Amino acid sequence: MAATQHAQLIKQDSRDYLTTALLQLLETHDLATITVTQVVKRAGVSRMAFYRNFTTLSDVLTAYFDPLIAARFADVQQQLPVADKLMAISGFFSTQAEVLKLSVERGFEAIIRQCFDQQMLHFYADLVLPMTLTTAQRQYWMKFMSAGVYAIWREWLFNGQREPLTEIHDLIGGFQTATLQALTVGTDGV
Repeated sequence: MAATQHAQLIKQDSRDYLTTALLQLLETHDLATITVTQVVKRAGVSRMAFYRNFTTLSDVLTAYFDPLIAARFADVQQQLPVADKLMAISGFFSTQAEVLKLSVERGFEAIIRQCFDQQMLHFYADLVLPMTLTTAQRQYWMKFMSAGVYAIWREWLFNGQREPLTEIHDLIGGFQTATLQALTVGTDGV
C-alpha cells in the first residue's frame, strides 16, 4: 500500500513539473513551437514520465485548466451568498489573468475555451429551467450562453476589468433571462 501511495506521489510530482515547465516555456514560445523534448528537459523528467501522464502538450494544459475552471463553477453552483461567489470568481481572474492573456498571445486559448465550454454545458444541463424546452432548443441555448458568457468574461478581462464584477454578473444574468424569455415567446407562438 505504501509503495502504491509513493508511486502516486511521484506521478503527481512529474505531472506538476511538466505543467510548470510548459507554462514557463509558454512565457516566451508559442504552443505550436514547443516540443515534448523541451518540456521534459526543462521539467527534469524522462519522456516516459511525460507519456505516462499525457499524450500531447494540449493534454498538459487541459489537465491544468480544467480543475481550475471546474472549481469556479463549483463556487457558482454552491448555495453561497452572491458576494462570496463573486469573490471566488474575482480571485480566479486575479490569479489567472496573466495566463489567460498569455493564452491568446501563445496560441492556447482554444484549450481554455474548451474547458470553459465543458463546464458551462454541465452547469446548464443541471439547471432547472422555468419552462420546458425541446432537446434542440436546450442544446442550442446552452451553446449560445456558453459562447456569450465566455465572450463577456474575455472582454472584461482584456479591457482591464474596469466594470465592477457585480455589474458583469448582473449582465450575464440579464442575458440568460432574456434569452430564456425569447425562447418562451418562440415556443408559445407569440
